[in-house]
Amino acid sequence: MIVGLDIGTSKVVAVVGEVDTDGTIDIVGIGSHPSKGLKKGVVVNIESTVNAIQRAVEEAELMAGCQIHSVYVGIAGNHIRSMNSHGIVAIKDGEVQRADIDRVTDATVRQSVASPDDLSFTLPFNGWLSRYYPRRLRYYVCFQRVQRPFCSFGHSLNF
Repeated sequence: MIVGLDIGTSKVVAVVGEVDTDGTIDIVGIGSHPSKGLKKGVVVNIESTVNAIQRAVEEAELMAGCQIHSVYVGIAGNHIRSMNSHGIVAIKDGEVQRADIDRVTDATVRQSVASPDDLSFTLPFNGWLSRYYPRRLRYYVCFQRVQRPFCSFGHSLNF
């Protein structure tokens, strides 16, 4: 099962789909409930918003005949923004380890976020996302591009 949840200003909608063997998704449940807790994409009444989400999810569960434990949520509004940033770290032992990749990711995030309170989510632009968007993370070891930095040798790692 895959579940999408759209939290809008006028209504909240939950959609339950089953993924077929050929990759297509069949909609097996939909739930909708009016939303009065948001104004221009911003939560102004948390209780009303939570209630609308619960009702929409319950309705979708009933129609699909399943219990929903996780969802993909659509979030919009002029308060939502994204940014691309770059980072560089020294490779401690000459060979790129998982910790080095984590450190360069952390360095990139720290560089681009003015306040930790502003950061809600960090998404390195690689892996499954590259199937939908052609741009991938570009790792460089000693300023030479590498496809997979893990176990490469050098003194610096950046992207």
